[in-house]
Amino acid sequence: MKFRQTHKTAVAAAKASISAATAYRIEKDSRLPSQRNVPRQRRRPDPLADIFDAEIVPLLKAAPAIRPIAIFEEMLRRHPELGTGIRRTIERRVRSWRAIHGEEQEVIFRQEHEPGRLGLSDFTDMGSAGVTVAGQPLDHRLYHFRLAYSGFEHAHVVLGGESFVALAEGLQNALWSLGGVPREHRSDSLSAAFRNLDRDARADLTRRYEELVAHYGMTATRNNAGIAHENGSIEGSHGHLKRAIKDALLMRGSSNFDDLAAYRRFVDKIVSRCNVRHSKRIDVERAKLQELPVRRTSDYEEVTVRVTSSGGFTLRKVFYTVPSRLIGHRLRVRLFDDRLDIFIGGTQLMTLPRGRASSSGKHDQVVNYRHVIHALRRKPMALLNLVYRDRLFPREAYRRTFDMLMERLPERQACRTMVELLAMAHERGCESELADQLRVSLEARRLPDMAALRELFAPDPSRLPNVVVHLAPLDAYEGLIGVSHDLELGEVA
Repeated sequence: MKFRQTHKTAVAAAKASISAATAYRIEKDSRLPSQRNVPRQRRRPDPLADIFDAEIVPLLKAAPAIRPIAIFEEMLRRHPELGTGIRRTIERRVRSWRAIHGEEQEVIFRQEHEPGRLGLSDFTDMGSAGVTVAGQPLDHRLYHFRLAYSGFEHAHVVLGGESFVALAEGLQNALWSLGGVPREHRSDSLSAAFRNLDRDARADLTRRYEELVAHYGMTATRNNAGIAHENGSIEGSHGHLKRAIKDALLMRGSSNFDDLAAYRRFVDKIVSRCNVRHSKRIDVERAKLQELPVRRTSDYEEVTVRVTSSGGFTLRKVFYTVPSRLIGHRLRVRLFDDRLDIFIGGTQLMTLPRGRASSSGKHDQVVNYRHVIHALRRKPMALLNLVYRDRLFPREAYRRTFDMLMERLPERQACRTMVELLAMAHERGCESELADQLRVSLEARRLPDMAALRELFAPDPSRLPNVVVHLAPLDAYEGLIGVSHDLELGEVA
């Protein structure tokens, strides 16, 4: 008002660092907005005056969950003359209407956790991390365990989907790493594990889960299906853990790992760093935990399979090869998340990596060429149209070599040569070294020189042990017989 004494309204407003509109309003009424009894009126017509109560409110009542953007697009379709500038007006007006007339919303009740009471389990997908193992994308999840009070965490890399086996293995690893057991364990109803199971299988899965928590003296609870915030003490930490893993991958400079064990060690280190930040609260809670049982309980499924004349068995849409001497036998298979332990009777024979059928339902194969190479040597032409031929080759160099052999040689000769290469890799223990030689031949676009390879990987005479056998004289055996005869006579006497 001081500047207004000597300047026009617009100039005085500029000098006072206010807008011209505010200056004109002050000139008309110098009272503060809070001092006015009548609120300031609209300065332009309401673009929704004719349609909000008549058209928008009925939409909100008929479909309470409808988004404001959908209402905006519908109003433009009905009234093109309104223009796109009314979007913010519609969003603000809808928000205000819902605050007064909308439905009641769900309330989240914050909980106070006592130490030693609640542990939570859940799975989270890690597809967005872009992790690869030996150059191949790793389709995996993390089993995630967390104590509600202290924030202690444990993560376990899961190769398959959510399953009881993955839960049992991950939960037991977490409890034994923690060194104690909470009184209550909460999960998300194992909805994914129950999918596609019949009633008997679901009942069996429920029974096994109850036996698992009973073995550790915990009470099993489950949050309602589809309501994630009931598991909020772990759902929120999913994001923190995944971001920590992604940041660590960026600092590492690569998301590729030599093998699965290396990636699991990487995840363990990150989780350990998170636990260090909560070490004081973890120590407080650890003192309140129940003691661990004497031993772990089973964290696998056990099934019985029969080895067919194809030299293997099929389990969960995956064909596994085994040594041909087992054809016709029934085997016990302990099915873990990442492996199969094979037993005949009470004797463990071997461990196989676990395979999984594709999401499209296509069957998979887990093939070890050492199991079938002796049979292929007798029938090399079987390689030509073998169902699992691509899975038979232990390394990429072998597969590419076979492709080149098929291009340049007759089929019979190509198959014989390839089988001989596989036999050489098996019998002389040179799978990796032979693959390097084959890679050199591929780069030079020449066929492998079998004579040179046989000589290269032939046993080194200088490294063979010199075994000297000393034959005992025959009279030494006669002396033993005589001693035995004298002993017998003495016993008779």
